[in-house]
Amino acid sequence: MHICHIEIETDGLPAPTPEIEQERKVAIFDLLEENTFSIPRDDAPDGPYRVTLAIREKRLVFDIDTEAGEDATEFHLSLQPFRQTVKDYWQICESYFNAVKTLPPNQIETIDMARRGIHNEGARLLQERLDGKAEIDTDTARRLFTLICVLHFGG
Repeated sequence: MHICHIEIETDGLPAPTPEIEQERKVAIFDLLEENTFSIPRDDAPDGPYRVTLAIREKRLVFDIDTEAGEDATEFHLSLQPFRQTVKDYWQICESYFNAVKTLPPNQIETIDMARRGIHNEGARLLQERLDGKAEIDTDTARRLFTLICVLHFGG
């Protein structure tokens, strides 16, 4: 099973910076190229799935439909467990975006390694939070975490 379409509900969110918009585009492209996503319930309709990510009432919402547009499931996660990791991720991304403009490659690489570490932590946290709701692999979790960061930035 996999995600065949993903949409980010941006109603009420501020316009993203060019860097954040680029992160969103890359994450969506990579996610749709290759991902693993299934709903581990006996009564769940078969995928592939169309996923809408949103923040509603200060909660992260996964609204999942079948490829044909039929409701599959919807689940809501507290944003609280993600707050610090998202904040850390954006701070290190800002450092990275600035470093690329002025620092030598070895310093950029050090910042990028820290960025990947925080990104991996966010992906692991997402996999934990989705336990019993959706099964995703690490690469899918990383890309979804990026999209959560994009949403959370404005939320």
